[in-house]
Amino acid sequence: MRMPTESAHGPVGVICPSCGESTVRAVEEICADEASVRDGLSNRLAKAPGVTSGFDGCLHFVEGMLMVGVGAALAYSGVDNDKPLYTIGGALLAVLLFVGTILVVRGEARERDVVNAGEHRADRLWRPAHYCSGCASVFCPGGGPWEGLLTPEQFQKYVWTEAGYGKQLDPAVRDLELPVGIRTGPEGAQDHV
Repeated sequence: MRMPTESAHGPVGVICPSCGESTVRAVEEICADEASVRDGLSNRLAKAPGVTSGFDGCLHFVEGMLMVGVGAALAYSGVDNDKPLYTIGGALLAVLLFVGTILVVRGEARERDVVNAGEHRADRLWRPAHYCSGCASVFCPGGGPWEGLLTPEQFQKYVWTEAGYGKQLDPAVRDLELPVGIRTGPEGAQDHV
């Protein structure tokens, strides 16, 4: 019994609707390919912005608190040796490092939350996409969830905007125009970034 995805000659390939190229690969496959990582294509086709892990956030907190400890030690040394400059400078350094550490760790946590919240929406658009190296375009076979061809940068804008990551786009990508009919943003509001 023959599978529906096979022909007499083997698996049915995807053909680029623009140039007719048959060496089309799934975007997911390209992003996992080490050669695409080296040449930057996987970054241009990324499903989501890179964010630090929870472990990295904890590590950043520990590093920050160690630096706060250095500032506190400097302030203590100033008190102990009757050097007001060390006391004031160490105390200010400790406070600034503490506030800076908290802001960095909270910012990283917010970025992780945004990416996690939009993961399902991004996946819905990213997973069916294919890339044609012949004409350097991204498309969905069968025309869904969108129709037409996009450049890798337009594809990134489309996916990231739909998923809620639009503010994290590079400004050059954010300013790109999408083809007519490609609607972005919640409920398909055109160019919602």
